[in-house]
Formats: sequence, structure tokens, C-alpha cells
Amino acid sequence: MQTQARVERIKTKPIDCLHFIDGKYVPSKNGKTFTNINPATEQIMGTVAEGGKEEIDLAVAAAKRAFEGSWRRMPAGERARIIRRIGDIILERKDELAALESFDTGKPYGLASNIDIPRAAYNFHFFADYMASVGTEAYQMDDVALNYAIRRPLGVVGLINPWNLPLLLMTWKLAPCLAAGNTAVLKPAEWTPMTATLLGEICKEAGVPNGVVNIVHGFGPDSAGAALTEHPDVSAISFTGETTTGKHIMTAAAKTLKRLSYELGGKNPNIIFADADLDEVIETTIKSSFINQGEVCLCGSRIYVERALYDAFVEKFTAKTKELIVGDPLDPNTTVGTLISEEHYRRVRSYVELAVEEGGVIETGGKRPEHLSVGYYLEPTIITGLANDCRVVQEEIFGPVVTILPFDREEEVIKQANDTHYGLSATIWTNDLRRAHRVAAQIEAGIIWVNTWFLRDLRTPFGGMKQSGIGREGGMHSFEFYSELSNVCIKL
Repeated sequence: MQTQARVERIKTKPIDCLHFIDGKYVPSKNGKTFTNINPATEQIMGTVAEGGKEEIDLAVAAAKRAFEGSWRRMPAGERARIIRRIGDIILERKDELAALESFDTGKPYGLASNIDIPRAAYNFHFFADYMASVGTEAYQMDDVALNYAIRRPLGVVGLINPWNLPLLLMTWKLAPCLAAGNTAVLKPAEWTPMTATLLGEICKEAGVPNGVVNIVHGFGPDSAGAALTEHPDVSAISFTGETTTGKHIMTAAAKTLKRLSYELGGKNPNIIFADADLDEVIETTIKSSFINQGEVCLCGSRIYVERALYDAFVEKFTAKTKELIVGDPLDPNTTVGTLISEEHYRRVRSYVELAVEEGGVIETGGKRPEHLSVGYYLEPTIITGLANDCRVVQEEIFGPVVTILPFDREEEVIKQANDTHYGLSATIWTNDLRRAHRVAAQIEAGIIWVNTWFLRDLRTPFGGMKQSGIGREGGMHSFEFYSELSNVCIKL
């Protein structure tokens, strides 16, 4: 049941979602809409305009006009001021945005308020500051010639965003895209449209010219997503989401040779050596396993524990997991909310059933909490007894489900950790400095944490290897993607 005090405190109501094109909120040309479902109540919150090729064409045309107008020629200091102001307004409207994010995703309101929304604001603040330090390169060829590079924006960029961290990840793309002087067409995930819708209003209030930021709601294949990836006037696509969808986008984008940046799925190893501080490991591993209902691409869902520590870890980790509170996302005591949809709930539950078929032992969880009859809730789930080649260990589940496997030797766990199609992130726990460096150098992942998790410096490269992505984001890496370099050679 919802906590009355929490319900009374949150005044924000769900909103209907229109497209935001050329500085105005507009419905679909054909009037089509789809319903937006609250995953915690299974009730309809409102309607969402269902866009397609026609809306994408209008949005791209508006973005192209805006790009050819004042935005790309705006002095960098003025553009930085506007980008910083977007972040300021996000913080001013933090409670409203956090509520909408919680309604849409089913994540705890406190999580959205303390992490998602402040980080969304910081994305704009960071790139507003960082863009002042971006330079190029120059090379002198003795006394024969001087070479220097000119950096210029790409043009219209398509940004396709996931549903698990909707505003955080959308702003992680939009901020550097705007800082580099591009215009954008955003396609939010259909399950989480509300904070994206509000972002259009926020950008306009901050002084972003009409057409620079456009938002089209809709679905992927044969709809808005496909139209965006295939559009000849879109210069690049940045996509965060599931690996299979990424493959479809790559096929569609190939027709016009678009530049691509992908941050895709993960099945991330969490490697725990026996010399690690068990209490510190448990505290962080609870977060890296179950934060945001496990719906985070960086979650460490494959836990490998050195055998000398294995029994103690399983016992203590299981006990701490049982203390997590699954419930109403608006309740301040809730630590685990709902999964995003009925479809996803059934998919995650199918993996729990598969684990039993594969010989696994459910140490805790694996079912709907008894006190919650409505909503897509699943207890945090710990599975032991599986081999490394089992599907539950190998495939991305994207829910509050982790597996724990013992290991005996360093070489063994490195091989197991790398035995996957994914390569997004990894965590290593050890107090042996040499081992930490040695193991980190051999793990096939784009982001490797040692004795921590989810600690991010936005200047550093972010992205995955293998089927976890293409390219890197963050700091200069973002500017490299969102801009083009021309070399000028002057004969002396």
C-alpha cells in the first residue's frame, strides 16, 4: 500500500505527452496515441502521442533549419551559458521530475531524487564548463608548412534513449551534443516518456532556440525509431539500449553511412578475492546487484567469490538482501521498486524458472512479494549452484537477479569473467595492489572498478567492448563523436 504521508507530499501528477517539434508541443498528424502505464499500479496514467515517419521528418527539418541558423554560429560562451541554465532549471524542478521518473519507471522516488535528477543536471553543468577547454591540434613541418585542425559540429544528431535511467541518460547524450554545436532529435523509450516531454519545456525556458532540441515519441521498428535512423539528413545516431536493437539500428544506419555511438547491454562480472574487506564488499554489492531493481546496464549480476570466502559471502549477502524493502516507489522506506512492464516482468521471471531447470538453487527471492498483489514487483533474487556456461549466467536478465559462483585461482576467474559476448563493466575486490592491476589489465570490459562501483568521473572514457557497445562517451571522447575535424595545411 502507498504511504499516505508520501502521497500527500508529492503534488506532481502524471502528464499526457506530446511531441516537441520546433519549439512547440504538437500531437501526431494522424492523431494516434498510446497509453502510458504506471508499473506500480498497472493503471493508465495518460496518453502519449505516437509518432512515425511524418513526425520525424518534421523534427529533422526543424533541427536542420536551426543548425543552419544561429545555433552553430553562437559564441561558445553564450552557448555554454544556455547549456548551464538547462541544468539549473532541472535542479529547480527536481521534485517534479523525480516524481514523473518514479511514476514512469517504478523506481523509488528517493533514488530518482537523489541520483537520477541531480546527475541529469550535472551532465549539463559539466559539459558547459568542459567545452571551454576543448581544443584541437597543430603540427609544424619544419619550415615547410603548418598543419592545424578545425573542429566543427556534425549537424542533426539522432539520440535514442532507454527506459531504465530516462532523464539521466538522455541528458548524458544531449549535453555534449549541444555543446559541440549540433541540433538534436530525441526518441525517448516508449515506456518512459514523461521527463523527456518536460525536457523540451526546460530547454525552451533556458533559451535554447526553436528547433535545436526536438522530441518525437513512438516505437522503434517500422515507426519513429526506424525513420530516425534511416533519415538522410541525420548525420549521427547515439543509442543506449539492448544489443539486439543496436544491431537493427546499425543495419538501418548503414544505408546513409551514419556515424554511430552505442552503449549496449552488459553481463558484468563482480570478482571478489578472499583478502577483500567483506563488510565493504557486501555494502557495495547490494547496490551493484539490486539498485534500480537491477535495471542498470552496469549492475554486477555475475558474482565470482574466491572459495575461501564463498560460504561467508553467500550467507551474509543473502541475509542483507532479505533486509531490502520491496514496495511502493513513493514510500520513503522502499529500496526496491517495480520492474518496468508486465512484458519485462514475465521475461525476468522466466530466467528464474530457467535457473531451477539448469540446476540452480534460489537462496532468496525469485517471486512476487506476498504483500503486493498489483504491480510488476519481484523480490531480489540470489541464485547459486550454476555452471558458468548456463544461460542464466551468460545472458543479460536486466532485473534484480544475480548468480554467485566460487573460484579457486586467479587465472580461472579471469577466464570465466571474459567468457561472455558482453564487455561493458567489471568490479574487482582485493587489497592486493599488484593483483588489482594485474587482473584489471586482463578483463575485457570498457569500465573496470577496483574496490568500488558506479564511481564516475565524467572526463573519463565510458563504453563497452564486444557486444556491449561501439565508441566511447565522456569528456573529450564525447566531443570527438559529436564533432568533425578538418586539417588545414598552410605552406610557409
